[in-house]
Amino acid sequence: MKKKHVSLFCNCLAGIISSLSTSLLSTGSLSISLGPVDFGPVRFGALDLQLSNTAHAQILESSEPSATEALAAANTLSQRAARLYQQGRYAEAIPLMEQALTLEESVFGDSHPEVANTLSNLALLYQEQGQYSEAQPYSERALTIRVETLGETHLDTAYSLDSLAGIYKNLGNYESALLLYEQAIAIYELDYQRNTRTNYLGIATSLNNLAGLYKIQGNYIAARARYERMLSIYESALGPDHLSVATGLNNLADLDRLEGDYETALVRYKRALGIREAQLDARHPSIATSLNNLAALYQTQENYSRAQSLYERALNIRIAALGNQHPEVAASLNNLAELHRLQEEYGVALRLHERALAIWQETRGASHPDVATSLNNLAEVYRGLEKYLKALELHEQSLAIRESALGAGHPAVGSSLNNIAGLYQAMGDFESAGLFYERALAIMQVALGESHPDVVTIAENLTSLRENVPVETEEF
Repeated sequence: MKKKHVSLFCNCLAGIISSLSTSLLSTGSLSISLGPVDFGPVRFGALDLQLSNTAHAQILESSEPSATEALAAANTLSQRAARLYQQGRYAEAIPLMEQALTLEESVFGDSHPEVANTLSNLALLYQEQGQYSEAQPYSERALTIRVETLGETHLDTAYSLDSLAGIYKNLGNYESALLLYEQAIAIYELDYQRNTRTNYLGIATSLNNLAGLYKIQGNYIAARARYERMLSIYESALGPDHLSVATGLNNLADLDRLEGDYETALVRYKRALGIREAQLDARHPSIATSLNNLAALYQTQENYSRAQSLYERALNIRIAALGNQHPEVAASLNNLAELHRLQEEYGVALRLHERALAIWQETRGASHPDVATSLNNLAEVYRGLEKYLKALELHEQSLAIRESALGAGHPAVGSSLNNIAGLYQAMGDFESAGLFYERALAIMQVALGESHPDVVTIAENLTSLRENVPVETEEF
């Protein structure tokens, strides 16, 4: 049977948003390639890295010269950490920020807003390295302090809610993440309605993050509404060539790609990449994001040589900027593996997928949807090698994770069912194949609509199966 390639995109990654691309073969193979989208601007700036007026007042009131010296040293350490952060040297920044935290706690105690600022920065540094479990306690403690000292509707509280939601999202705790994102947006909206000197861009950033979560959950209508409002705010407030506009364009393009509108996606991806290349160093991770997503689009169009070149550039940038064990590096390894698999270069694909899986299991945990994606894609390599039992084992593991983490009606669950159907078909178990194709088709029709390319392909898979199943004839 001739294979035909289509694409489906789902969002799965990270503390910076992520996009998934998928390739669907008419024989039943659906493999997802991952790549970060963007969470938009992160806050690691003046408020967090300089002493507030309150802090200065407390220093002046203190009769202890050691307190002044301690806070001056903490401020110096924080500034050094900020410079390292801006250079992408996150691991080097962490011990400096930890020293600053110890000094501030010695002066202010454990529950001061300045301490919350430093805790928040530490959480961000761990997030940037994909160490979400390590980031979580710092972020939770920062939120607790800000609620107790600044109030539930303070803008710093909104920032903490948004930041902690991103950590929960990356750990697969979507219910908690959704609740915190909505609380953060409510605070930003309330502040704006009061006509204070609010940063309206905070609403845009939270909308962007919430949209990314809706995209993970397969709620594309809700995701698009929030992405479009976010992009409108950025363009109005910052102008058409701002880096935040590139973030919005990139994330809307991912949604276009999810819904099969590849022409619109290409226009937006190219515009986002142009903005970033004009303003950022060529080795910046955001450029890797644009390269990755543009490559995934070329992959859906079967332009494999162009896709491979862009994937490799993205991988090299990420390794240099983020280190070998970062989830974004795993995403690039996964995408390259899928490209080799589509070209039946199974040995290369197997090695790359195994590296990606090991990174995701270490950084995300065994029950995260990204691990399910990696298992799914690794299973497809084994299917190409005709090791069907191994492939079935991996697909069943992937399906179990997706059903638990994403819900039974998510497109990723449909893709797993489709792939299992294809496996049964290859093994000659046509009855089981038909049942799994029917389940996959029902889910995809509801999630994506009748006209989506992947819905059409699964329907063709089922039709082809029914037309080619050997008919048993009764002998007399």
